[in-house]
Order: sequence, then structure tokens, then C-alpha cells
Amino acid sequence: MTDPSAASRPVQAVVLAGGQGSRLRPYTDDRPKPMVEIPGTGTPIIGHQLTWLAEEGVTDVVISCGHLADVLQKWLAAADLPVRVTTVVEEEPLGRGGGLKYAAAHLPHPELPWYATNGDIWTRFSLRDMADFHAERDAVATLALARPRIPWGAVQTDGFGHITDFIEAPPSTFEINAGVYVFSPAFAGLLPARGDHERTTFPHLARQRRLAGFPLPQGAYWRAIDTAKDLTEAAKELAAQGR
Repeated sequence: MTDPSAASRPVQAVVLAGGQGSRLRPYTDDRPKPMVEIPGTGTPIIGHQLTWLAEEGVTDVVISCGHLADVLQKWLAAADLPVRVTTVVEEEPLGRGGGLKYAAAHLPHPELPWYATNGDIWTRFSLRDMADFHAERDAVATLALARPRIPWGAVQTDGFGHITDFIEAPPSTFEINAGVYVFSPAFAGLLPARGDHERTTFPHLARQRRLAGFPLPQGAYWRAIDTAKDLTEAAKELAAQGR
């Protein structure tokens, strides 16, 4: 029996892999950030993402390259990839929104929904569930929402100012954009040719109640790899989970 929700689940995705990765130097001196490997995983971040996308039903991926694009393209050409990959390189900087629009123009099925992910995200959760969430809300765009741990110890106090407890690296009380998305076909047409969609397109959709937020499931692993410390912490966390 065919699952009726399967028709709204994307089979194509965009990976944004063009960032400079300046805070990850020296790791990014000779490779783009998505080519950095978390110690112990045996694969660069982009390799993990492509495997994850394939497991979630994606067959075609457009990778938007920038910094050291030739290094990433060479790795992709030599790797045994689980999906069909197309790479695009911006001839001039278009901003996050413009870059996303440019990459989306190369998707094989512009009339169908699509996923997108930032190229520095290491995560695992059900994209199929996120796509169903997106369709149920008739959203134009859906953002995955993470609740990261605060990198400092926190204290709890009572009403008199007495400290009652110390909490090491507690989860944030706020949810943040986790850098993973589901987009309806119409979304590409709402993106700016240049500039930042998070300051234009997203607020516009939010006012129309067409922007949804999908909380990452309890226990789902998520980390953005921005700094050398993130690499170290991710290696410890993934090793502890046996990944």
C-alpha cells in the first residue's frame, strides 16, 4: 500500500558548501569547511551529509561551492557517492539568499519540493518526518530547530539570591535555526537574486504564517562545526554514542 505522504517528501536537495570557514583554520587552509573530517568518523562532513540524504530518499543533490571549490569537486569526482551530484560555483558573491536561489535553479525537478542544508552541519534525524510536518502545515518553508547546549556552566538561584545549584553546559531555553530546511517549489521564486533571505524572505513568510519550525526530535544529534573546539567536542560526543 502506498503511503500518501510520500508524494510530498523531497527527492532532491541543495547543500550550501561555499563558506570561507575562517574560524576553522588551519583545517580550512587547504580545503573547504565541508571537507573537514571530524576525528574518528572516517569521512568529511559532506560525505556524512550525502549518505544521510540518500538514506532519507534523496536521489539528486546540488552542491553550491565557493572557497577552494576545486578541492571539493575533485573529492566528489573520486568518491563513490550514494546520490547524483551537480556542483555550481557562484561567479561573484550573491549572498546567502542569492546563492541558494542560484543553486536551486539547477535542481532537476523545479516543480517539486526540496531539502537544503548548510555544509557544516553534522546531524541525524528523520527528514521524512520533517517533510510530513512541512506538508501538514501547508508551509512554504520549514526550518529545523535545535536547542544547543550553552558552552558555559550555569547557576540556579532562589528568590533571595542564594545559589541553589550548578549546571554544566545546560541546553538553551531558546531554539535556533539548525541549518536544515524543507522548501516548497514556490520558495525559489521568493528568494532575492542577491542578499540574505533570512532578512527578507523568511520574515515575509513568517508574517503570512507560511514559515514553520520543526523541533529536532528528542535525542537527535546536532552540531554546527564552526571552530576547532567544535571538532573536538563532536569527536567526543560521536565516540560516546558509538558513531
